[in-house]
Amino acid sequence: MKLVMVHGWSVTDTRVYGGLPEALARFAPESLALDIEHIFLGRYISFNDEVRITDVADAFERARQERLQDERFAVVTHSTGAPVIRTWLARYYAALPQGEQGQKALNQCPLSHLIMLAPANHGSALAQLGKSRLGRLKSWFDGVEPGQQILDWLELGSQGQHQLSRYWLSQNPVADGLYPFVISGETIDSNLYDFLNSYTAEPGSDGVVRLAGANLNYRSLELAETPTLDDTGRAELSITADVMAPACGFEVLPRASHSGNKLGIMTSVNGRSPKPKPVVSRILQCLQVGSAGDYSALCQKMADSRPRTGPRFTQLVVRLWDNEGEPIRDFDFLLLAGPDYDPGKLPKGFFQDRQKNQRSGNALTLYLNHDRMLKTAQGCWGFRIIPRPDRGLAHYRQVEFRCAGHLADYLVADQTLMLDVHLTRHLHPHVFSLTGANEQGDFRQLAEV
Repeated sequence: MKLVMVHGWSVTDTRVYGGLPEALARFAPESLALDIEHIFLGRYISFNDEVRITDVADAFERARQERLQDERFAVVTHSTGAPVIRTWLARYYAALPQGEQGQKALNQCPLSHLIMLAPANHGSALAQLGKSRLGRLKSWFDGVEPGQQILDWLELGSQGQHQLSRYWLSQNPVADGLYPFVISGETIDSNLYDFLNSYTAEPGSDGVVRLAGANLNYRSLELAETPTLDDTGRAELSITADVMAPACGFEVLPRASHSGNKLGIMTSVNGRSPKPKPVVSRILQCLQVGSAGDYSALCQKMADSRPRTGPRFTQLVVRLWDNEGEPIRDFDFLLLAGPDYDPGKLPKGFFQDRQKNQRSGNALTLYLNHDRMLKTAQGCWGFRIIPRPDRGLAHYRQVEFRCAGHLADYLVADQTLMLDVHLTRHLHPHVFSLTGANEQGDFRQLAEV
């Protein structure tokens, strides 16, 4: 078996892989035929402002063709390495089986296993701090500033994440012979805690990536404004599309943080240890999967691997568009709870964090305490959006969505719910009107509505 390893952001030395390559080669069963000379260490530039994540994906394709040609191979990624490889899949294997001539579908991909360690699949809350502040977090970045364009991709709710997530929703990787797995942790290494930035000790995360942001089991809802108005003049929202991502193996590993020689999910592995660490054993089990039945059994084993004792969290990513597909950037978003759908009836302690994407402006990410949200009365939840402008020549109506008794179906622990909300752009009759030829005169007052 050929194995490629792909590191995360702002890495400048292949020693970041620690003893993981050696440990995998040492403890691999003979059936895998995984020797150290069959392991390739990826090196890519993520600390240059001009480099985009799509550039890295294209460069990976060139390197793959040079070293592996069309041989089947597996990949183990860390952190941003997962979006790099998933972007490569989206760029080179995006066609449907009956797609256009010359395009390739996922079932033609030479990648057999994608094992993602602490992946930033839905971004990282740290990214919004900016490259200068991140570079000063010496414990994480050792003074190396991450590249701006990759940082933009990693900011919660980015358009790049949105596009990649939508691609993945249309795929069926296991049926096409690709077996994806996510292994992450939620342990905070006190040696890496930054007292000026609480995100490095955020509950439900490994200090950099949230479990809900790593997990590739997510759901996407599309909602659209309807003509139906309530007594207050708010329009109702209806669900126009509800899609679940393809099932993906997911495991929360005990005593695993994002980085660090002591607890880092990858960097703490000692290649000379007499017995393999849990992460090494699990990776090797993932690599041995060869059928849909094997995959399903291992996914269940991963899900049942450890009882969770602490609070669990869920992530909600809201994006607001008009009916022309243009982003709406100025809006308020209120969660509603209880049979009266009252924002004042949300459970105490439900809220953990919120971020609005600075680049797109129309994406808002909420991080919620899942266990507290389950205490919502009768499982009733919803949300209200107050967009602006709400009056004038071109404006939007307030909208509301209500869902009775299905909170646990939509807000799932350690998962992300994507909401794409489409509002109607309402035009005043004064925007364009016709008048008789004998009624000439100044019409500037028509703009005063």
